[in-house]
Amino acid sequence: MIVRTTDEITGTERDVAAGHWRSKRIVLGGDRVGFSFHETVIEPGTVNEFHYANHVEAVWLVEGEGTLLDRETGVEYPLAPGTMYLLDGHERHTVTTKTRMRMLCVFNPPVVGTEVHDENGVYPLVAVD
Repeated sequence: MIVRTTDEITGTERDVAAGHWRSKRIVLGGDRVGFSFHETVIEPGTVNEFHYANHVEAVWLVEGEGTLLDRETGVEYPLAPGTMYLLDGHERHTVTTKTRMRMLCVFNPPVVGTEVHDENGVYPLVAVD
């Protein structure tokens, strides 16, 4: 059994910030459960481009408002608490925040913890030792 709190993760290597977002990586690949689980906060009034070419991501918005643009289709979706989106087709997407957004995210394959977005918004695929 694994029990962790976001308080104990804050300020450690599991607490990753870059650009307008901060990700607290609660479950990582090294935990060997087949997925990673993150709490991510994106600052208000920002435009954030992502593309998970190597991962499937499920996102559940628990706080804040904004929009999600599917850059593959041009379709834009409103985001509010209770909204879930699943990037099961590795879609290039843009998250624009109206207010500070807090979301819970699951990645498969799991993130190992050292990944940061490259210039295209992609996490590299890093194998677990």
